[in-house]
Amino acid sequence: MKKIIAAFLMCGLGLASLFAQNTPITIYTLKGPSGVGMVKLFETPPQASGYNFSIEALAQADLMAAKFLSGEAQIGILPPNVAAKIASSGKNIAVAAVIGQGMLKLISSDPAVKGIADLKGKTVEVAGQGATPDYVFRRILRQYGLDPDLDLQLGYALAYPEIAQSLIAGKVSLALLPEPFATMALAGNKNLQVVGDVQKEWALAAGSENYPMTVLVFSRDLVQKHPLAAKAVYETVRNSIEWVVSRPADAGLLVEQHNLGIKASIATAAIPKSAYVFIPAPQARPALEGLFKTFLDYAPQSIGGKLPQDSFYVDIGSLGK
Repeated sequence: MKKIIAAFLMCGLGLASLFAQNTPITIYTLKGPSGVGMVKLFETPPQASGYNFSIEALAQADLMAAKFLSGEAQIGILPPNVAAKIASSGKNIAVAAVIGQGMLKLISSDPAVKGIADLKGKTVEVAGQGATPDYVFRRILRQYGLDPDLDLQLGYALAYPEIAQSLIAGKVSLALLPEPFATMALAGNKNLQVVGDVQKEWALAAGSENYPMTVLVFSRDLVQKHPLAAKAVYETVRNSIEWVVSRPADAGLLVEQHNLGIKASIATAAIPKSAYVFIPAPQARPALEGLFKTFLDYAPQSIGGKLPQDSFYVDIGSLGK
């Protein structure tokens, strides 16, 4: 009897040891355009021995920020300035890659507006006051000698979906919109047109080819303690983005299936016009710092008052090499 009991105990300890090795890790993404590039993870999560990965989509970036601030989130996506501000507060987080670049479009139904220089005296709806689109646009306006606080009116009362619907209904004649909301608006009103090229205007104004809008962020503690898990997530996100870009119709179906807040048809049409990328942090750093310098010009507190330190950038791609 003693031998039987001992055998059961050993078996139990073995099972406990096995389950103890399966560390749970949650990857947080966002509903809406920022999360589209990661949609394949719902179907094919990362694989690494000893880890159980799950993915959860949050409704808003501020909910993601709260999870990083509380320490609950170890992997997620954020606007670059929010990531920088969280890091400046003492949280040990770092950017691993840029996964979304500029996808803003200036949309107009006003025949008098042919370019940025024609915006004097106009009202332009810009969702996300104090966010990347706001300050990118302000930098571009100043390049044309326009004071965004005096020479025109910037409206911040509407969210992106509401701006798109207002453009379609003719209630708004000028707006700065990201994809896929730009595609949504253009598809709904044939009188709307894209004015200029915001990304090229940014290059002229800031001397940087593009501007990051979404970054993949890791807790440095997770990277240090679980490098295999970090590398698995990093590569799986890269693979997801490449798959989404190459197969927009299939990706659109998954976006709707997993309730990311965008209909399949809109996501499919918008993906080729969006800038889903995977740029590792070492290569992305110059573009990030170019964007951060614009925030320092207009709202330094929004990134913590200074450029992030070297530790803000982590090279996960080199792990294990």
